[in-house]
Amino acid sequence: MFTPTGAYNENVQNSGISKRMIPYFDTRRAKEQIVLHLSTGCIPSYTCHLVPTLPATRSDSSVRDKAYTLIQRKIASGELRSGVPLSELALAKELGSSRTPIREAIGQLVAEGLLDQTPNRGAVVKILTRQDIIDLFELREALEVYAVAKAARQAPRASDLERLHGLADEILPLLSQLKRSKSKSLDQHQMHQFMSCDLAFHALLMRMAANARILKIVNETRLLIRIFAMRHRGHNAADLVRIHKQHDDLIRAVAEQDPERARAILSEHVQNSQQERLEEFDHWEREASLEESVPAFMTLFKPE
Repeated sequence: MFTPTGAYNENVQNSGISKRMIPYFDTRRAKEQIVLHLSTGCIPSYTCHLVPTLPATRSDSSVRDKAYTLIQRKIASGELRSGVPLSELALAKELGSSRTPIREAIGQLVAEGLLDQTPNRGAVVKILTRQDIIDLFELREALEVYAVAKAARQAPRASDLERLHGLADEILPLLSQLKRSKSKSLDQHQMHQFMSCDLAFHALLMRMAANARILKIVNETRLLIRIFAMRHRGHNAADLVRIHKQHDDLIRAVAEQDPERARAILSEHVQNSQQERLEEFDHWEREASLEESVPAFMTLFKPE
């Protein structure tokens, strides 16, 4: 599928690319992009041939990486929401760069599935469908369950277990705040705090499995899920108690080096999260449908 550097096979010959261009094939990046596309269920069109690219300078790569991180951070924080178009000019001004590295970063994020390229609006933050949510959670479950079992089979470091306990216990102050305020659920700011500590907890578990590629794909998958989760209804007290217990049980299973128990706990944990997201998706779909139908219904009662 891939043309190694310096090779010149029949596929490349038929593509009309000359031998002189072969050394500049960026095979490593192409392979990584295909791995990333697997996380969104979309296989790129260049799996049979590679696009020639000239090597970037270190400064070009640095600015492009900053642009990539900036856009990712805006998506993760909710500043850029689903369906919102990106302004290359505004991003370039914020970064203090030309628009070229912005376009390159956008192209990479389109390839990774975080952005969609539209004919009239340019790049927009991806709008997840119900099937997207199912696919992403299935991928997350497959990779995270495998990784946590691997982490449990190894001898975990005491420092990692201590950090896991610290991250898990960050839920407890939120539970106390909820009880003191007598509110039914966490507000938007509190949910942001919850999602940050929850993401850090699961990221540390993945790092303990010592597989950088799984960590990268899981992080990108969770970022895609988080695009939709910006509309997440706040957890109530029962949710927080259940999640804290699952995290605590998961730490204990890893500490006791019980991979089967760790797999079972995390599988149930991810499936619970999937069910919550699907219920929320259905709720928002009904709300949107109602908003669309009400104006049409009201026109029936307009005076002539």
